[in-house]
Amino acid sequence: MRILMLMVLLNVYAGNLAAKNSFTDGPLITGYGKHAKVEQSHALDKNTKLNVAFDVSERTGDKLLNRKFDSLARFLNMHVANGIPAKNIKLALVVHGKAGLDLLSHETYKKMANRDNPNGVLLAQLMANQVTVYMCGQSAAYMEIASSDLYAGVQMPLSSMTAHALLQKEGYSLNPFDFETQVNMYIL
Repeated sequence: MRILMLMVLLNVYAGNLAAKNSFTDGPLITGYGKHAKVEQSHALDKNTKLNVAFDVSERTGDKLLNRKFDSLARFLNMHVANGIPAKNIKLALVVHGKAGLDLLSHETYKKMANRDNPNGVLLAQLMANQVTVYMCGQSAAYMEIASSDLYAGVQMPLSSMTAHALLQKEGYSLNPFDFETQVNMYIL
């Protein structure tokens, strides 16, 4: 019985590795936002318009790319790869809490960590593709982050709650997935 269970687990793991190897970046954001081709039961309507807000409050780590920021690149890449025009996709990245440190400019980040912000290249590509990035004003005040400390193009509303309320009025939905949920989907 144990050998059978071990074989099943190895097959699942091998299947997960094969699936991970089929992930690719692009067509919009290069080097980030890897996604897989999926045989869909319902094709996406080419006229679909998507307005989605992503809420991020946690960091992946000082030396690592914020994986939740990468989720926006994946969202853009997979939908454009499946026929939805980029102009029909508007995303908002609403950042608060410790994740605000991932929005610091290279200069400010170097003062804190003695190196460039690992999120800088991705943030530039996201903003170049209609993603609006917000840093919670309340979190910034708590962490003593000034607007001038942030990566160019990052906006600072009164709070992340304010940003979400205003985005909802503009027809944005809130992406419900967090990083742990996405990781568990690949493991199970």
